[in-house]
Amino acid sequence: MLHTLDAPAVRTWCQLALRALGQAREEIDALNVYPVPDGDTGTNLYLTVESAAAEVESRFADPAADPAPGLADAVRAMARGALVGARGNSGVILAQWLRGTAETLAEGGGAEQLRAALQRAADSAYQAVAEPVEGTLLTVARVAAREAVRAGDGLAQVADTAYRAARDALRHTPEQLAVLAENGVVDAGGRGLVAVLGALADAVAGQQPMGPVALRGDLLPVGGCEAHVLPPVARRHPAFEVIYLLDAPDEALPALRARLGGLGDSLVIGGGDGLWNVHVHVDDAGAAVEAGVGAGRPHQIRITHFAEAAARAGSTAAERGEREVRARAVLSVVSGEGLADLCEQAGAVVLHADPDRPPASAELAAAVRRSAAREVVLLLNDPELRAAAGAAADQLREEGVRIAVLPTRSPVQGLAALAVHEGARRFDEDVVAMTSAAGATRYAELAVAEGESWTMAGVCQAGDVLGLIDGDVAVIGTGLAEVGESVLDRMLGAGGELVTLVLGEGADRALADRLVAHVRHRRPEVDAVVFHGGQESAPLLIGVE
Repeated sequence: MLHTLDAPAVRTWCQLALRALGQAREEIDALNVYPVPDGDTGTNLYLTVESAAAEVESRFADPAADPAPGLADAVRAMARGALVGARGNSGVILAQWLRGTAETLAEGGGAEQLRAALQRAADSAYQAVAEPVEGTLLTVARVAAREAVRAGDGLAQVADTAYRAARDALRHTPEQLAVLAENGVVDAGGRGLVAVLGALADAVAGQQPMGPVALRGDLLPVGGCEAHVLPPVARRHPAFEVIYLLDAPDEALPALRARLGGLGDSLVIGGGDGLWNVHVHVDDAGAAVEAGVGAGRPHQIRITHFAEAAARAGSTAAERGEREVRARAVLSVVSGEGLADLCEQAGAVVLHADPDRPPASAELAAAVRRSAAREVVLLLNDPELRAAAGAAADQLREEGVRIAVLPTRSPVQGLAALAVHEGARRFDEDVVAMTSAAGATRYAELAVAEGESWTMAGVCQAGDVLGLIDGDVAVIGTGLAEVGESVLDRMLGAGGELVTLVLGEGADRALADRLVAHVRHRRPEVDAVVFHGGQESAPLLIGVE
């Protein structure tokens, strides 16, 4: 448990927040009914925090850097990353909340600083919104800050109190906003802030961003709530969402706010020090951009037509059938030159993954765009990529790309899926066949323990060889070959016709030869194939079909 926040703790906070939002992304999207029911708040919040986490990671990119990143470096990087990558109304508000937090935490990471930071964050978020509305992320932030002031003296008490207060405030949002009560949901943006505050409390408590992260305070739609609200007033939504980064001096902001406020609604302007993130809903997108030109230099301009986005999301069966005859690609995410060659030979487009930094949603989306295909099957080959892939897929569908994400958990499952891929089939049929092949392939890997740890197979020590089956440690031993044999015996005990062995970087061919001989001796009816994958993540990958 931490008594003072430091740079590594901020890094952990960002990683935990990203994973929590990744797990809750679809739930939050489903809650999204205000200010526009476009079902993308969860995705926007995920992308905003993804950008914040990436900026923080860049400060830790050189482990030999002297001096190492300090607390001020980390929180300022977090705030800048969120500002630059903010998406949608809630994303810009969250970015401003993080900026307010950073402005105080840059001076110190104790309990009193965290109290002050949460209050500064709530105030900053309110100031960013032209017309603040209660029952939203703003309310959740304000209540969390208020209760943090009353918390005990320790850093953990402040963080946990703020999280619990935010969770309770979220439950009451339908009582404050009619459209939430009408739809039986809590506020989507507020739900995202609860996830971020829960991640902060977990980081302070010492949780590390490895393995499954349990979502604190899971809050599903609250149908049946007894909210006392006035009947909602019917209103017409503007046609466009306009968002851009703006280089402009502080003194230009009042006139810009007035101009954009007269053009539309849902106006949020966050940032500072000459860089701003501008978000507004308008009927005249050109005028909104021109207002930015009058204040400074707008860039990274994104304009979304709400009606067209809805039409793309709800395309008819006939439209989907038309897309089935267009070019199709399979994108496989792998690390290791040998694995990349295998996938390319099987007809896939390859995205080379850095084993120390999994690709973000923007990289996945860019790789799909480079394929120039209108139908894409995405093979992740890593369970950690599911959230990023989901966010990327949502963006691509808005662009008219038909995409199926196959949650393959290992490259051996990806290879099995590629083996049955046929581009001449209908898209849905191809996806079903590839999914079935991947699902019928059990996967395992050998790894070397870096330190003492508790596992499902007992306590391991540094240097022990671990045999993981379907993601869980099943065998602990001292030699790669012995552990590999034990893993194969366990896997083949449930049946199998083909064993695939993929050697990692530096692995000896003799290891594969011994395991093939073991399979032939124990199960002569089972075939075995060996590939040189070159992956750094594991000396050996195993697949059993």
